[in-house]
Amino acid sequence: MSLSANQPALLVLADGTVYRGYSFGALGTTIGEVVFNTGMTGYQEVLTDPSYCGQIVTFTYPELGNTGVNPEDDESERPQVKGAIARNICHRPSNWRSTQSLSDYLKQHKIPGIYGIDTRALTRKIRSSGAMNGAISTEVLEPSELLLQVQEAPSMAGLNLVRQVTTQTVYEWSDPTRSIWEFRPTQGTETAPQLTVVAIDFGIKRNILRRLASYGCRVVVVPADTPPEDILKYNPDGIFLSNGPGDPAAVAEGIATTKALLASQKPVFGICMGHQILGLSLGAETFKLKFGHRGLNQPAGLHQRIEITSQNHGFAIDPDSIPDADIEITHLNLNDRTVAGLRHKTLPLFSVQYHPEASPGPHDADYLFEQFVQSMREQKAGAGKR
Repeated sequence: MSLSANQPALLVLADGTVYRGYSFGALGTTIGEVVFNTGMTGYQEVLTDPSYCGQIVTFTYPELGNTGVNPEDDESERPQVKGAIARNICHRPSNWRSTQSLSDYLKQHKIPGIYGIDTRALTRKIRSSGAMNGAISTEVLEPSELLLQVQEAPSMAGLNLVRQVTTQTVYEWSDPTRSIWEFRPTQGTETAPQLTVVAIDFGIKRNILRRLASYGCRVVVVPADTPPEDILKYNPDGIFLSNGPGDPAAVAEGIATTKALLASQKPVFGICMGHQILGLSLGAETFKLKFGHRGLNQPAGLHQRIEITSQNHGFAIDPDSIPDADIEITHLNLNDRTVAGLRHKTLPLFSVQYHPEASPGPHDADYLFEQFVQSMREQKAGAGKR
């Protein structure tokens, strides 16, 4: 058992609510926006998803750590969360793929966690009061003292966290989904001419890159602040706008770049923050959700077609702000009717607020990668005839 298993820890929310528990992971103090994830699997993928940068994640599943961690399931090079909250922790994982316990993994990366609290009560608190800043500490165990630190932290609204997670250098990705995990056959990609996709990295997950590679794409990943003229030098067949953390309206460079790229009439596909960035570049506005959508069973659809989707976002596009009659809403989140998908009627542009690459989550929406590839092929064929 971890030496920190009985180390007292304190969680204090910005409204003064206090939870006492025990430490797992690293010792110390961490501050971030406290949110909850309702997924029953995939804690490692959640912890390493760059979209969670700046957040402390509450897991509603009652026990974490049973399957340990392994390098293959990381969605980025390290955990991206500020902290983790669990009801109970398994310190001795049992899984043939495990190389490390969850607690030791977080300790290695200096990420504090707290367990032994009523995560159901905490989740109900966030649902009723909204996501808010909070702090986990093993150092400061006086609630009023820790609350002062929480109150000094900036709100998530207005924060550009993309700069903290985007790649600093251009790189190419070629690794597809491993054949033993392949869930949607991608026939025809072996013989078809290779397509070049430039992926703008606002905090991209590795499984997005794997899915693009599985569909036969050459993927060039560029930093979020890459000028549009530099992106077009790769002569891309399509532009991909990735997921990412923070307030999309604060990512001014990404919005400006996307707006400039629309003039090229290249096919564009956006996921999560990429969906919001595309909407903002088209003139729409975004707003902060009360507690966001984070889980693996969010229903999305329109016109009698429903997909069960993986979602992770705290902002959404305001449907009343969409200025162009040529932009149509293709999907709604069926829990609260917020915008979950957009498409341009005349230009090859579309986006979704959820994660078709899953990891973790259902595979209902993987067909969207196929649609992106088909859009690029059609655009390329049309250009060849002109």
